Amino acid sequence: MGVAVDYNPLLPEHHRDPYPFYRALRDQDPVYFHELLQMWILTGHADVTAVLRDPRFSSDRSKIRIAALRLPTVREDLREIAGALERTMLFADPPAHTRLRNLVSKAFTPRVIEDYRGRILEVVDELLERAASTRRLDVIRDLAYPLPVTVIAEILGVPPDHRSSFKRWSDDLAVLLDPFVSAPVFERAQESALEMYRYLCVVFAERRRRPQQDLVSRLVLAEEKGDLLSESELFAICALVLGGGHETTTNLIGNGVLALLHHPEERQRLQDDPALIDTAIDEFLRYESPVQFTGRTATADCELGGKRIATGDFVVLGLGAANRDPGEFPDPERLDIGRRENRHLAFGVGIHSCLGGRLACLEAGIAISSLLRRFPEMQPELDEPLWYPAIVSRGLTTLPVRF
Repeated sequence: MGVAVDYNPLLPEHHRDPYPFYRALRDQDPVYFHELLQMWILTGHADVTAVLRDPRFSSDRSKIRIAALRLPTVREDLREIAGALERTMLFADPPAHTRLRNLVSKAFTPRVIEDYRGRILEVVDELLERAASTRRLDVIRDLAYPLPVTVIAEILGVPPDHRSSFKRWSDDLAVLLDPFVSAPVFERAQESALEMYRYLCVVFAERRRRPQQDLVSRLVLAEEKGDLLSESELFAICALVLGGGHETTTNLIGNGVLALLHHPEERQRLQDDPALIDTAIDEFLRYESPVQFTGRTATADCELGGKRIATGDFVVLGLGAANRDPGEFPDPERLDIGRRENRHLAFGVGIHSCLGGRLACLEAGIAISSLLRRFPEMQPELDEPLWYPAIVSRGLTTLPVRF
């Protein structure tokens, strides 16, 4: 059954509001083959969950056959670094994925994450105090961006005077997750990768000589069954942790605040009952997912929704679409900060579920709760939200408010 819409995620109207497009796909062809892009697009919660849990679908980007989705050839001096980035946890299958995740997961246990609560509260208070005198705040620039960058940099052991460089490097590398990367953008990412690698190799050597209480020291000294990480593997993990540790959290905070500004009754509900913050954060993740898509390559013939998926086919998993599937969520277009049965897919499921999800939720919960408590009368200064023009991620470029 074909879809009545010609699905194009590059359209400006898709950037502004992708959910009507998702709904049309899900209602008419939830396992949709895009003839032009030569890939499958899944929009139903059950189908997306099934693929995320199915070992027959690979995260390995080297298995992608679609030329438009493959990155350009890297420079000779970056071959080793690029190879490490392509083999990091995000793009690895077992057993390589298992080895890397076991090493990194020790830094993201519930107890370790909870230990950061006090520091997160300090950072949020400092950021909001700066805005108090001006009676204005850009939620993205002044809160949602600096908070996670500060926290993840401290976790990695990055000195304060180097954090702006790390943010630039991470932003340049993050665009590689989106399809259709232009030549200038790719060249900038290569330069940033090389700068970051050279910087971190010095840090790795220092931590071997004088370990500290940070993630880099743990990684440098970590062993999994007698196996140490190589320099390029250490670099790739740090790049992944830095990128995943700030972009997703920035988007979550910004998207959550915007949702409350657009739904004053739910905002008042949260202000009246701050204990709802945990279910509210889950609802923000469902309602406006910071990551909208992920992808897998089929390694065996299989069937989904009555369609035959062939070995080698690329499958796009619509996380944002699945999170508004009425088959899973009653009244999915409604923001409900008290929603209890909320099996959202914002952080994925299965072996590739986001390691830093718990940290992101803690940061967002503290940031949004503190913002509502300090500035309960805040109002948006823009009539329409300004979304970053990306496909994979969904976040705001700015969100100015006055109070």
